[in-house]
Amino acid sequence: MNKNNYCVIMAGGVGSRFWPLSKQKKPKQFLDILGTGRTLLQMTFDRFKQVCPTENIYIVTSLNYNEIVKEQLPELKQSQILLEPVRRNTAPCIAYANYKILKHNPEANIVTAPSDHLIIKEKEFLKVIEEGLEFVSNKDALLTLGIKPSRPETGYGYIQVVDNKPINGNQQISKVKTFTEKPNKELAQVFYESGEFFWNAGIFIWSLKSIKQAFETFLPEVNALFEEGIPVYDTEKENEFISKTYSECKNISIDYGIMENAENVFVYCSDFGWADLGTWGSLHENLDKDKNNNSIKGNNVFAYNLNNCIVKMPEEKLVVLQGLQDYIVVESDNILLVCKKEDEQEIKQYVNDIKLKLGDKYL
Repeated sequence: MNKNNYCVIMAGGVGSRFWPLSKQKKPKQFLDILGTGRTLLQMTFDRFKQVCPTENIYIVTSLNYNEIVKEQLPELKQSQILLEPVRRNTAPCIAYANYKILKHNPEANIVTAPSDHLIIKEKEFLKVIEEGLEFVSNKDALLTLGIKPSRPETGYGYIQVVDNKPINGNQQISKVKTFTEKPNKELAQVFYESGEFFWNAGIFIWSLKSIKQAFETFLPEVNALFEEGIPVYDTEKENEFISKTYSECKNISIDYGIMENAENVFVYCSDFGWADLGTWGSLHENLDKDKNNNSIKGNNVFAYNLNNCIVKMPEEKLVVLQGLQDYIVVESDNILLVCKKEDEQEIKQYVNDIKLKLGDKYL
């Protein structure tokens, strides 16, 4: 296994669109929502430790989740768990990881990935990651993974390729032309039909040298903040330094801050059974379903004339459901959610409304 291969797993989100199952104290990445016996974070770690030495895997998460991460991934040292005092989006967390890794290996090649994605074709995925790491080790490139769309999805970002011209002889790597955030239905249909656009998987591969240069060029103020910590990383002063740094650091995504501006951005287009498990609808697509396309979890759920629904109930809860089509029905900790699947993006707003009226009690 290549000792220069590193992995940064981003696990700091609160997963509000998976409420009420996902809550602030224990969000979705720490839950076994697929029923495999492993949480999403554990499944992500299991995947990447096949291409990166365990000691080269870093988890970036909230200060509040330190104990959960240590419990779920006991293989890791505390120094491999990077604790964010506040949420500042993906660019600051990547900058933090960059300087932690720099202290150990300036020649590192890094894959950066969210902790909550589903990968069905794992063998194909690992092949893509290994080829991607090899590609960036020999080229000044920021590589992202693109998924061939199977439908005009409005919940994902899109990547447009220049001309599908292969790079370095790899038929699946192309130059990136544009990034587009989640489009409306009409634009998503245009993207889908054009054949030039791929879903943005939010998984990035680059050499430490290339991503550090990109920060220096496009986010110099963010880079400078974390660069000041070189003397204190992996010391008892690190947490105090990070607390101060995050209080001064702006909130910005790596896509908006760097990927949309850099010229050396490439995409590896593939299909490895990827899904961003960001919503109940995306989970429903990837669970076993009955003849009426319902996914029902719970020992005592009686369903009559139900179609295309996802239902998750406490094991012994007696529930009778009749006449629902395209609904989400979830109960957790005495909270019941009943919501149309087409309106699932509104769940974040429901959570905000509850917070304003009732505080954090139910969140």
